[in-house]
Amino acid sequence: MTTPPTPPTPPASRVSPAAAAPRNRPGRPAPARKGPPGRRDSRRPETRRPYPAPARSAASAAAPPAAPAAAAPSPSASALRAAAARERERQPPYWFANRLVLVLSGQRPVHTLLGHTRAAAYEQLSGLASHAPLRPRGADRRSPAVLDARGRRPRDGVIEAFARIVTGERQRAIAFRLELCPDRRWRCAAVELDGQSPSRSGGR
Repeated sequence: MTTPPTPPTPPASRVSPAAAAPRNRPGRPAPARKGPPGRRDSRRPETRRPYPAPARSAASAAAPPAAPAAAAPSPSASALRAAAARERERQPPYWFANRLVLVLSGQRPVHTLLGHTRAAAYEQLSGLASHAPLRPRGADRRSPAVLDARGRRPRDGVIEAFARIVTGERQRAIAFRLELCPDRRWRCAAVELDGQSPSRSGGR
């Protein structure tokens, strides 16, 4: 029995490459072309993920707010002593004691106290200042200084003052009386050095 002959295959039609390529429809992305196996398609963009924010622990989230800055430190001991010295120098006994020392040691002329003394006290001060009894003597030439000056008020408008002075290796004492004048200014009404009168103070 004879086999029927196979019908001949029709010749393939010639199709241009442009016609054979798939057409992209509007609204649909073009299919990605796959490269050979084992190689990454370099044309595919990489998606970079942002770094995640650090997670806060439960302890830090529940921590109280930071404490405010500490207050300014208290003044030092030297600052307190300086403030006390300024306050002391403004007191009438100490102010007058310093001016009397400057005059009686020859560092300032007596007329610098003309507006701060009464007539009788000015005469006493002039007699004392003529001998400069508080001028340093001997090898120790340090300027005299007021160690202490205090006063008491026997009545309003009057201060009985006393001051201790160091000059060289000696300590001297000045007593003076202050009176509040009608112009509301304190003036020296009497002065004595070591309890001596001006006429006898020159020999000390």
